Amino acid sequence: MEAGETPSAGLGAELERIEAAVDAGDTGLRRLGFWRVVALIKRDDELIERYADQVGRIDAKAFRAGVRLRLPVWVGLTLMLIATAVGVASVALAVRAGADSEPDEVVAGVGLVVGAGAWAVGLHSLAHYLFGRAVGIRFTDLFVAFPPPPLPGLKTDYATYLRASPTARAWMHASGAIATKLAPFIALAFAPTARAPGWAVVVLLGLGIFQIATDVLFSTKASDWKKVRRELAVASARRLAG
Repeated sequence: MEAGETPSAGLGAELERIEAAVDAGDTGLRRLGFWRVVALIKRDDELIERYADQVGRIDAKAFRAGVRLRLPVWVGLTLMLIATAVGVASVALAVRAGADSEPDEVVAGVGLVVGAGAWAVGLHSLAHYLFGRAVGIRFTDLFVAFPPPPLPGLKTDYATYLRASPTARAWMHASGAIATKLAPFIALAFAPTARAPGWAVVVLLGLGIFQIATDVLFSTKASDWKKVRRELAVASARRLAG
């Protein structure tokens, strides 16, 4: 056991202390040691079964106290589906413009770029939701995270998140990141059919490459891919312990 870790026997008391602090208005979960405790709980199925509900309750209280800009998950899903449908309509318009006897390159190019952007926005959280629900993870809210740039996200029900396997949790995080990265390349696949102009192809390629670069530089340290690595490390540690 590393220095500073909470012995398993004291996890219940630690969670009681943290929940009392959150109820009193302190939502700094990292400062309170909450995530350190959660990391210990993740290592053992018995601990997960014993404490998952309390962990989920504490996480939800801190989230609702600290995040004001949030919507019910069904509203979020509706917005994601609308964004995805806008992407489909934009790409369809681009293909139709390219199929005319006198192709409209501007409409074709703009349609593909707009479609890629709409898919990148809509499919990210939608992929998280669909894969998460498939492995038993539920979601409670759509929210916008700050500091800038403001990024939409789905709030997990952390009790169900803990009860999913570490590998399933990792794939849930990866699903949204993968969907976002695929969006411009899917739109790009329609470029020949739409007779898209060269500038549109360059924009789509640039968008795809830019997103991959930002993932490599930033997401592995602060976003989805960081969480993927964290959960895969938990899965590896559990296999070694087992």
